[in-house]
Amino acid sequence: MSELHTLSACELADAYAAGRLSPVEVTRAVIAQIDRREPELCALYAYDPEVALEQARASQARWHQGQPLSPIDGVPGTLKENIATRGCPMPVGTAATELVPSAVDSPPAARWREAGLVLLAKTTMPDYGMLSSGLSSFHKLARNPWELSKNPGGSSAGAGAAAAAGYGPLHVGTDIGGSVRLPAGWCGLFGLKPSNGRIPIKPPYAGRVAGPMTRDVRDAAWLMTVLTRPDWRDTMSLPYQGIPWLQLDRDLRGLKLGLHLDAGWGTPVEPETRAAVEAAARRFEAAGAIVERVPAFCTREMADGMDRFWRMRSYLDMSALPLERQQKVLPYIRDWVATGATLTAAEVFSGYSQMGALREAAVAACQPFDFVLSPTAPEPSYPAEWASPSNDAARPFEHIAFTLPYNMSEQPAASIHCGFTRAGLPIGLQIAGHRHDDLGVMQLARAWELLRGDALRWPM
Repeated sequence: MSELHTLSACELADAYAAGRLSPVEVTRAVIAQIDRREPELCALYAYDPEVALEQARASQARWHQGQPLSPIDGVPGTLKENIATRGCPMPVGTAATELVPSAVDSPPAARWREAGLVLLAKTTMPDYGMLSSGLSSFHKLARNPWELSKNPGGSSAGAGAAAAAGYGPLHVGTDIGGSVRLPAGWCGLFGLKPSNGRIPIKPPYAGRVAGPMTRDVRDAAWLMTVLTRPDWRDTMSLPYQGIPWLQLDRDLRGLKLGLHLDAGWGTPVEPETRAAVEAAARRFEAAGAIVERVPAFCTREMADGMDRFWRMRSYLDMSALPLERQQKVLPYIRDWVATGATLTAAEVFSGYSQMGALREAAVAACQPFDFVLSPTAPEPSYPAEWASPSNDAARPFEHIAFTLPYNMSEQPAASIHCGFTRAGLPIGLQIAGHRHDDLGVMQLARAWELLRGDALRWPM
């Protein structure tokens, strides 16, 4: 059997049920892997191995009694730092936060405990989740396990690094403009931004979702069986559906796939990334799918409008803090937010209206297709110390032109590994589907895994 920390949730579930492995020995093996890699990756927050082992022992007892809480009871993993867990402070990535223990579990954390999963730790993130980076004023700098000089991406930065480095098979991030998919793409993972409301979350707001980040699609499907269960606290959640998440087979013949390589704004797609995505499209075509180009449907006006709206929202939030706490926020974020002071009400309202404009454009562009393929990000990972691929607070969102539309349109979209640069950095393929067709997106991603062939040699 492979080293225990490398095993998937599917493999662990089978081994637990057959009595070949116990949650305790698996958790110990993952803890040993964390001890090896964490000093250089800095992916974790509130890491407590003794508490994790207590949870593993409780799971082991349930398996011995034939009463597991779920088929994946005892599988270890992590939750992003901004997913509230009872008794743990939630700094949301910034030194400006007053650390007060959370009173209750958020919906994803509650579902995690109900399934008997072992929570190893929370994972690090940048200030307020406003960067696609592992840079934070509170947490140590997170690094990409494929190349330590590179960024894991963000804002689910620690989750991306932890998943790729073997800190257990199951990880949950959050996404409002690409924060699950970007680190998934730059760390070689599968990451799903589900339809808005599919996974209950608190607080809910426009574009925000939680989603699985795993080393393969099947493990994400297991997480979806857990995370999608209803929770009344999400006032924007979808009605619960008993979706057969584990039924991942999909016939590619006759599927109509769009290939989207021009976002309409932002950083142009870098040649190695374009080549990898085009090669994936050809593989789908060879398997019987019909592939057609999708013209650009997003505009600079849409992007700049949403930038103005988010700047003002963040400016108001930060302005409400005492001055000494404002000064603890990452300087890059302070520089970006400062321009909110100059915006007029008309500019902010106009910016907010661009969310609706982008939503309509994305839904219309995808309508002729079953799914749309694109790069997850237009370029590979960048220096670990940078706040964004441009590292320019005046142009903070140039790299999210392919991911942002699907947050605003509420469509499911996933990133899955599709190749490497010559320097050995992962490249992500984004797969987007129609609103509420989360299972379809996962099925196409699983079909790509099978087309892709050989499993990755993870940087563990």
